[in-house]
Amino acid sequence: MAAMIAQELEAKQGFTYQVEDGVAVLVFDLPGESVNTLSPETGEVFASLLTRAEKDPTVKAVVFISGKKDSFVAGAKIDFLQTIKTAAEATVASRQGQQGFDQLDAFPKPVVAAIHGACLGGGLEWALACDYRIATDSPKTTLGLPEVQLGLIPGAGGTQRLPALIGVQAALDLILTGKNVKPSKAKKLGLVDEVVPTPILRQLAVRRARELAEGMLKVERPRGQGLKAVAQQGKKGLGGLLLGLTNKELWAEVALEDNPVGRKILFDQARKQLRKKTRGKYPAPERALEAVRIGVESGRAAGLEAEARFFGELVVSDVSKRLVEIFFATTALKKENGTANADVKPREVKKVGVLGGGLMGGGIAYVSSALQGVPVRVKDKDDAGVGRALKQVQGIYDERVKKRSLTWRESAAKMALVTGGTGYEGFKNVDLVIEAVFEDLALKHRIIGEVEAVTHADCIFASNTSSIPITELAKGSRRPEQVIGMHYFSPVHKMPLLEIITHKGTADWVTATCVEVGKKQGKTVIVVNDGPGFYTSRILAPYMNEAAHLLADGADIAELDKALVEFGFPVGPITLLDEVGIDVAQKVGPIMEAAFGKRMTAPRALEKVVAEGRLGRKNKKGFYTYDGKKKKEVDVTVYELLPHGKNRKQLDSREMAERCALQMVNEAVRCLGEGILRSARDGDVGAIFGLGFPPFLGGPFRYADSIGPGELLRRLEHFQDKYGERFTPAPSLVEMVKAGKTFYPR
Repeated sequence: MAAMIAQELEAKQGFTYQVEDGVAVLVFDLPGESVNTLSPETGEVFASLLTRAEKDPTVKAVVFISGKKDSFVAGAKIDFLQTIKTAAEATVASRQGQQGFDQLDAFPKPVVAAIHGACLGGGLEWALACDYRIATDSPKTTLGLPEVQLGLIPGAGGTQRLPALIGVQAALDLILTGKNVKPSKAKKLGLVDEVVPTPILRQLAVRRARELAEGMLKVERPRGQGLKAVAQQGKKGLGGLLLGLTNKELWAEVALEDNPVGRKILFDQARKQLRKKTRGKYPAPERALEAVRIGVESGRAAGLEAEARFFGELVVSDVSKRLVEIFFATTALKKENGTANADVKPREVKKVGVLGGGLMGGGIAYVSSALQGVPVRVKDKDDAGVGRALKQVQGIYDERVKKRSLTWRESAAKMALVTGGTGYEGFKNVDLVIEAVFEDLALKHRIIGEVEAVTHADCIFASNTSSIPITELAKGSRRPEQVIGMHYFSPVHKMPLLEIITHKGTADWVTATCVEVGKKQGKTVIVVNDGPGFYTSRILAPYMNEAAHLLADGADIAELDKALVEFGFPVGPITLLDEVGIDVAQKVGPIMEAAFGKRMTAPRALEKVVAEGRLGRKNKKGFYTYDGKKKKEVDVTVYELLPHGKNRKQLDSREMAERCALQMVNEAVRCLGEGILRSARDGDVGAIFGLGFPPFLGGPFRYADSIGPGELLRRLEHFQDKYGERFTPAPSLVEMVKAGKTFYPR
């Protein structure tokens, strides 16, 4: 009976046990899931299988391998963490995970982890407890501890095992950033012992397990191996900031880790850099650093205890809850086709045409070729424009080669997919045309006609416009049901969001096809309904307007930017204005005012700034200086062009931040109430991934719920009384407060 129960549990958790030539091969393939995840039940079954292997005298070693096509173990089951209500419960769960992997660590027979696909979080902690690790050379294989991205820390021994394996500084580079590494980098770090072709993974893992058991294979891991690999990468990421090493300094740094004074310098510097980066808004990296420090200075047992305690605190923290909610929101979006009908299938896009060779056009050409993997034809009005687009794409590929994320051969093959010209040659067989030309309706109508004359009947026309309604664009088309908006964000190859805009006549198959294209291009995709400014441009407009009002009130430029960075935005509004282009913002203003009236009227504070030809970064003349110095400073001469001149006022930083942020939140609520947004979830994802709304606050709607819709209404009414109708609360917010509702279910 006990044996039958055990078999049922094994099957439920997806484990199979098979002995091959004296090696027990444990295959993990969680039923009904695309990836393997770790849960307490999984751990229990794995432990029972280890016991079985230990008691079997014919078994000399164990191989642990995944049965999934492209996944080893993608981490802990997040759903399980959401069931935890208290820090004490989470701490207990962490200790159980630690104890399970400690048992694996102490297992008397060699255990080999055969890794193919994502080996992340708890999956990597699992592999770290094995005696030997082999990874495939597949691009699908990645290793890392991304817990900090969910507001957590590794909770099953990762903060202790990783530093012990690859060195403190190399481990911090992974733990504090949450970044993943490819197999080649993992080998250099000492994270894995071998990298092999995928087809021979299982065969070789069994052989290595047997060799370890027979004493034919001795594992030697050089001291400082991981540190050396990070040093070779240069000053990249947080770890690079902490290191900044040359190979000559390497061994001195290795010795530094063993020196109490040196360790203090190391951890003090790391803490300083963390505070600068997180501004105290994200506690997880600091807790991870402290867990590592305690383990190094006070021993493994103390480190594990600290890890479990910190993990428990973080699981129930508001920051982690918001970040986990974002994770689930983006995961849900990946499964959707962007329409109300889940049965609508996307059509295959075999070739993409891009109109416009500027920064946006070049970026779109890159993601289409590099990630979507299809041929791209770029058209611009002259050879110089085509050349700029091709040069931009090549530059991004060159950067990837320099960072070793792509070989020269792979780069050349991808670049060969991109061609260009000044005519419509090559557009006959494109399935999707993405237009990224100047924001002029007449020009876009002319281009739509030209495109429809040379493309096949099912070709989709997508506009990258950020302000012109798609409904108006569709009026210039003979096939309006195939006109849609695909709003990318600059720089396209780095910004994660794609905002797709549908008008009332857009065909569902067109929407589903463009959503699928966006996913293949590596984007987080939201679909919104048509309207001036759509969603992201619309909620950004009052935010930027309020920043201009603050300048008109005499605000110090640096203090204004600092106030919004302290609130949680990645950059301040004036820095953003310089990056986007002061002239671009000025052109969007009248469109918004025409659509929404006085509440969207931009102050005249910036008119003299524009009149003097200050465009921002693009002509190295804006609110900040662009003289090649690493640190930008405010160009003090710009104050002469502002209403108060050099007579700046000391404004309250909290009020400055709140005035700008609440404008964005209030406009987001309007978009939801008017049906531009399909859900609060999409609004939060769009604001975070497109505009940098602070992730730890969860987005405009999570933020509104956290302070309470009633309190949001009170604050808006306060500013309305003080500054006028631009702070008029969204009608749907007023109704929500009357009804006692929230944006998300309580």
